[in-house]
Amino acid sequence: MHDVAKQVGVSHQTVSRVLNGSDSVSDETRARVREAIDELGYRRNSAARALVTRRSQVLGVVGFDTTLYGPASTLFGIEQAAREAGYFVSVASVKATTAGTVRSAADRLIEQNVDGVVVIAPLRTGEPLSGLPTGMPAVVVDARPAAGLASVRVDQEAGARLVTGHLLDQGAGTVWHVAGPADWFDAQDRLAGWRAELQRRGARVRRPLRGSWSAASGYEAGRQLAQRRDVEAIFVANDQMTLGLLRALHEAGIRVPDDILVAGFDDVPEAAYYTPPLTTVRQDFAAVGRRSIELLLDQVAGRSRNGRAVVPPELVVRHSSVRSG
Repeated sequence: MHDVAKQVGVSHQTVSRVLNGSDSVSDETRARVREAIDELGYRRNSAARALVTRRSQVLGVVGFDTTLYGPASTLFGIEQAAREAGYFVSVASVKATTAGTVRSAADRLIEQNVDGVVVIAPLRTGEPLSGLPTGMPAVVVDARPAAGLASVRVDQEAGARLVTGHLLDQGAGTVWHVAGPADWFDAQDRLAGWRAELQRRGARVRRPLRGSWSAASGYEAGRQLAQRRDVEAIFVANDQMTLGLLRALHEAGIRVPDDILVAGFDDVPEAAYYTPPLTTVRQDFAAVGRRSIELLLDQVAGRSRNGRAVVPPELVVRHSSVRSG
């Protein structure tokens, strides 16, 4: 840093301000400092900086099943938000979110001297948040809010009510539901929102079918529903299951949306290219990431430890739920 400062003819504090993104440096000086950094090949020594600041500039994330769109997108949103805040991310993946696995993962991250931890805990399994070390800055995502812990979640129930109400507004007498696994908070909340909206509108609540988030389970649910003659609309708890369901309806000669209205949840990147293009509920994973990092850094700085954020969903209407004419 002193070499850069000497070449530019400024103080090392000015170089530090440029590196930390301070607005107190003129554009001209900033450009000269950046040019000298590139020319000299200067890189900050993270270990030395940690010794001075007593912060590693690394945040830990305890992740679960990142092969699924929701958890993977949540992790990506957190990583992007951390990068924008000047932090690196270290991920510890677990096969199941229990108190023991969360504690083990958190311990591995603590050994890396992380400044705080975000826990993605979407399953209802064994009070996983009790495994977090006392005093560690922490935020939980996709879990039920717990006393004394900051949390961030998308309002899944509101999203389910939006899409169910939309299908009813298209003229359906009621809406069938293909739910996700019973041990997932998201599936539980989407089921609750679907039921609540049907009850509010005086529509019949049919017994939901259960899937596993997979296209194969959606396909099996679609085969069952295709055998009935009283199905007007179906809300599927995620877009992956919806893909399988659409295949089953197509094989049975059922036209979507002319014969049955269909909608999903998540708005995966491929949803607009399904046949037909899929009506679905979009989750703002970037906002989830931003709010998670904001709440975590509040704790790192010694501020509030129990902030809570609820991110609203958005209904995206496409052809699968709208009959022509």
